[in-house]
Amino acid sequence: MKNLLFLLLSCFVLQATAQTKLTAAQWQEDLRFLQSTVHKDYSFLFVKTTKEIFDSEVENLYRNIPNLEDHEIIVGMSRIIALFEYGHTGISFDQKPFEFHYLPFNLYEFNDGVFLQGVHKDYQKALGAKVIAINKVPISDALKRILPVVNAENDQYFKAYGINYLRIPEVLHAQGITDKLKNSVKLTLEKDGKTFTQSFTSLEKGEKVPTKYGHVFNDENWLSPRDETGTPLYLKHLDKLYFFEYLPEEKTVYVRHSQIQDDLEEDTPSFYARVFDFIENNEVEKLVLDVRLNGGGNNYKNKTVITGIIESKKINKAGSLFAIIGRRTFSACQNLVNELDNYTNVTFVGEPTAENINFYGDTRTVPMPNSKIPVYLSFAWWQDKPVWDNKDWTMPNVRVDMSFKEYSTNQDPVLDAALNFSGSDFKPDPMKYITETYMAGKMEELAQEVPKMVKDPRYSFFDFETELSKTAYLLLNSGRTAQIEAGIQVFSFVTQLFPNSPNTWKNLGEAYLKAGDKNKAIELLKKTVSMDEDGSIGKNAKELLIKINEVKN
Repeated sequence: MKNLLFLLLSCFVLQATAQTKLTAAQWQEDLRFLQSTVHKDYSFLFVKTTKEIFDSEVENLYRNIPNLEDHEIIVGMSRIIALFEYGHTGISFDQKPFEFHYLPFNLYEFNDGVFLQGVHKDYQKALGAKVIAINKVPISDALKRILPVVNAENDQYFKAYGINYLRIPEVLHAQGITDKLKNSVKLTLEKDGKTFTQSFTSLEKGEKVPTKYGHVFNDENWLSPRDETGTPLYLKHLDKLYFFEYLPEEKTVYVRHSQIQDDLEEDTPSFYARVFDFIENNEVEKLVLDVRLNGGGNNYKNKTVITGIIESKKINKAGSLFAIIGRRTFSACQNLVNELDNYTNVTFVGEPTAENINFYGDTRTVPMPNSKIPVYLSFAWWQDKPVWDNKDWTMPNVRVDMSFKEYSTNQDPVLDAALNFSGSDFKPDPMKYITETYMAGKMEELAQEVPKMVKDPRYSFFDFETELSKTAYLLLNSGRTAQIEAGIQVFSFVTQLFPNSPNTWKNLGEAYLKAGDKNKAIELLKKTVSMDEDGSIGKNAKELLIKINEVKN
């Protein structure tokens, strides 16, 4: 009887195992399901890629499936979904029985390289080392190889959320960083002036590296290179979604807000009521709102923050309100950043955000029929900015990042930059200032102030030539006489600001051509050619001159 029970149990286990192993035809069926679902219900996602490219990649993978291992197929599907370049839209690597493995380290890219920000205690020697190569592939090349797998909204998203695909052996193999799937991967490292190699063995299936807001912290099994005898403000009280602290020497209230959700101990309105009550009743000259760790949540919780700032005359002015943004600022927090930009006098400090200014978010989970692997497809379009202002990210007014040494010794150059920034005359949104001044007819003020701003290093974040030219083209392409004349005025202003740029003169020539003044257009295009005889701009101007002459003849 025992032998019979054992035999039946063995058959059951074998049958269950067989059921989890999909045939090539079943994987192909999953892929076709994904393809048809996207075309039928999510065709609006074809913004940064085309249906033709998407279908071509599907066909390539479909043909190759019989020759691929399961993990290679899943990574291939991830490459296809990553074509959309929306951070919310991706595929799961953690669906049983197909979940991937993870190597026992955490990577972070500082301004001086990629470092091991955290490791399992068994690899203490490697803690804080700079990564030179993975399986002899230089780190820069390794990053390029995994990029196509990551549903990266922009470069910052990849820095924050994509870089650690390098700790997944299945991805390393599928992307050619290792020649076969291995549970051990060798890194070339540099530490204390010495270069050495270290092999890392992957964790048990389903076990992950314990990170919080992208960082490993010391515990009984994991090590951080940061001196944890002290803690910088942005890493304090991470058990709370938000907290504030008064900095008396700087007369500044510092708020770290790490999720757009209500904290269990105090809801968002109550917390910010305390913050603004403190500001109004104490000697406060600045508010620093730190959202560099904030990956989003419920953007309906943003209203309290924005209205509180707007109502605070003490804070809502240039030089008094700062927001720290960074590579993890994403999703509903991008909405918060947009609203700060739209409605307050904020100065942004730090790194660019991880989200497009306008973006697709809010996903539906679509499980594939055979593997049951969930695909997350975005359906909600969030647009806080005009459609022509769909930048890749929010760029800080004061760009500051961090070195590994600064991190490991608890320095915070980003907060320091906010605390030390001065200038009540600073205009956080130069384009808004220029537009409003122009609409008010204050041409003399524009003529005096904008040239100063162009030379002022505080405005290095803003590309005056490009942004003014974009505005001029919008006016020019409206087709209305008054708008075309306004476009010519703007282009003329740009030539005054950047007289040595051949592109400004070409643009002005095109504007006069649009207005029907061919003689003036020819004069300006000839000037462009003389400034850039052998360059692409000069070539473009020559082509325009040829077309004008053909029409004349």
